[in-house]
Amino acid sequence: MRKTILVVLGIIAMALVWTKGASAGEHKLNVVTANSAYASIAEAIGGDKVTVVNIVAGNQDPHIVRPKPSLAVELRRADVYVTTGMDLEMWSPALVDMSGNPNIRSGQKGYVSASAGLKIIETPITVSRAEGDVHIYGNPHIHTSPLNGKIIAENICVGLKRNAPEYSAFFEQNLARFKNDIDRRTFGAKLVALLGGKTLTDLAQSGRLVAFLEKKQYKGKALIESLGGWMKEALPLRGRKIVAYHKNISYFSQLFGFEIVDYLEPKPGIPPTPGHIAAVMAKMRAQKIRVMWAENYFDVATVRRVADKVGAIPVIVALAPGGQPGMRTFFDQFDVWIRELNRAFSDADQRAGAAAKPASAQHP
Repeated sequence: MRKTILVVLGIIAMALVWTKGASAGEHKLNVVTANSAYASIAEAIGGDKVTVVNIVAGNQDPHIVRPKPSLAVELRRADVYVTTGMDLEMWSPALVDMSGNPNIRSGQKGYVSASAGLKIIETPITVSRAEGDVHIYGNPHIHTSPLNGKIIAENICVGLKRNAPEYSAFFEQNLARFKNDIDRRTFGAKLVALLGGKTLTDLAQSGRLVAFLEKKQYKGKALIESLGGWMKEALPLRGRKIVAYHKNISYFSQLFGFEIVDYLEPKPGIPPTPGHIAAVMAKMRAQKIRVMWAENYFDVATVRRVADKVGAIPVIVALAPGGQPGMRTFFDQFDVWIRELNRAFSDADQRAGAAAKPASAQHP
């Protein structure tokens, strides 16, 4: 009897070893990301070698996440955890503690800082709670520039390779494809072929791209005629002014050349007060600012009410993929944002033009 039991136990043990070995060969990396923009990029780099779950939805405020047990369970299973790596996800350490997964703590094998190596803007000179919800390391909404997406993707690729080195070549191939897609979608394939993605990125990041392309020629034509992609689509936005709700799109506005002159929040993270709203409305009337921007998780009713009072067009959109129809990937968000801003300015200009016509011209 004892011999039979030992034989059975031996068979079970061998089966477990065989099963573990088989599953190891088929194992996918479990990737958890802080938001859906990073999730989209991780899916592009990881392909069929990863499963990806994001914590913050595209129509959710990334500053505010309740540390629920279900989220801790996801992190407990995670091989790789991608966060911004700044002070945006102040809820993250509590979730990591709840997960009991030491591998995804900062500095460990499974941890990825999406912002590593990026040029961060709006770093405060002084830090005080009196200034509202100030981010001490600078603006953390890094995914709002497509060019930042290339560095975010590089950071994610490093994290994936560190945890699944056997797939390194696969991840690197996907990274190269993703970065090429970013360059092509940002500048157009023709201009990338002429000048290369790195040169164009350097020019765009320094704010010199459009002036350079207008001045330089190729085969007797200004290079600006070869510009395509999002930069071409966003040319009508350059030099325009808007009012926004929160400092979410600074990288986006900097790259595409439009100015955010004020915010409905008196200070970051502080809800709009009647006095501040009145001051913003006065500024909008004085400067003839006719477009407003807000993410769809903010107080949309207030945004629409202010826009209506000053004759402005509100642009209400999601901050990240999955937050609204038609915004499924990292690329989609720029398609939507540029399209909606162009539409808003076109509508606002038509309104202004109609208002400026004499009554006889408006009603023949």
